[in-house]
Amino acid sequence: MPEMLFCIVWPDGAREACYSPSLVVRDHFAAGSTYALAEFVERSRIALREASARVEARYGFPCSRALGQLERLERTATRFGTDPAASVTVERFENIQEALP
Repeated sequence: MPEMLFCIVWPDGAREACYSPSLVVRDHFAAGSTYALAEFVERSRIALREASARVEARYGFPCSRALGQLERLERTATRFGTDPAASVTVERFENIQEALP
């Protein structure tokens, strides 16, 4: 399966490279797009659970790394939950082999 990173910018300007074991995140996000915080979290849930399910269908077990990434995104999002204008930008997608040194 083609692993990838989707690089995001949080409402405070912090950048994060997020892991996905599948290209499915491209079906749920567009590079250069900004999403309201709640929408970003919901799209992340759908995309990363779908990616984990694809791993399970192929290898017989879910992808703990994708589910861990989802937990980190949900946890970080709670820091901005009181700001109704909070948004997250998906800057770009990277092939994980290209991102590694």
